[in-house]
Amino acid sequence: MFTQLIGVDFTSAPTRRKPVTVARGLLQGGTLRLQRLEALPTLAGFEALLVEPGPWLGAFDFPFGLPREFVDSLDLGASAAAVSAELHRRCASRMDFRALVDGWGNGRPPGQRLVHRATDTAMAGVQSTSPLQTRYVPVGFMYFEGFSRLLAAGVHLPALHEGDSARVALEAYPGFVAHEMIGRRSYKNSDAADRLIARKDLVDALEQGRWRGLRIRLTHAQREALVDDASGDRLDASLCLLQAGWAATQPNQGLTPQVDPVEGWITGAARHAS
Repeated sequence: MFTQLIGVDFTSAPTRRKPVTVARGLLQGGTLRLQRLEALPTLAGFEALLVEPGPWLGAFDFPFGLPREFVDSLDLGASAAAVSAELHRRCASRMDFRALVDGWGNGRPPGQRLVHRATDTAMAGVQSTSPLQTRYVPVGFMYFEGFSRLLAAGVHLPALHEGDSARVALEAYPGFVAHEMIGRRSYKNSDAADRLIARKDLVDALEQGRWRGLRIRLTHAQREALVDDASGDRLDASLCLLQAGWAATQPNQGLTPQVDPVEGWITGAARHAS
């Protein structure tokens, strides 16, 4: 079982003001100890993280695949790796990817342009953003910049791509974990009192093990760092770390059977009964 764990809140264009945020932890029985938080202001720093020697297991907050309907209609490939390679062959930049998505979606009826993957709608009470969304919350750009770097680094992607079994990457979605602990309350992108209280309650829930019984152990300084970060990025990285910790204790890293090889699956999401 993996004990060294990583949770990553990703951004497709990191800067010092908005870096890739990393939470590192150590799993000890039923407790996950947060070792440290890191800020990576460049994609080169993210690439360096991915090639660190294992064994480690990481949970990353960006899509590991695209909707099957989109992939098949554009004949992009039969596996997540093939799709990524073909997209980067066709699209020199993420703006080219946006143009490809727009061109496909503009020929479809309203409401059917930003389709979802099965995993995006498999979580009770919450739905993740379509990986085709390149505006507002540009999840599509995160896929375009993030997933290709996982492949280039040679990490192992369970159910999607064989790689170094000592470096394992899973898709995370911190919003889903937060929803299961504090409901629909917003905790990010504001210094407002209600969001500060939501961050405090979320940190309390982490320390009390209110997500699948796995507790995160924090120092006083770490607790303050999570609560005081109005962006929510440190909390999101810690929620990803929690997903990694849960996956490390599960058979097959907790992945549902029959993962679609081009869509991927969010760690801990449950498949709807058929």
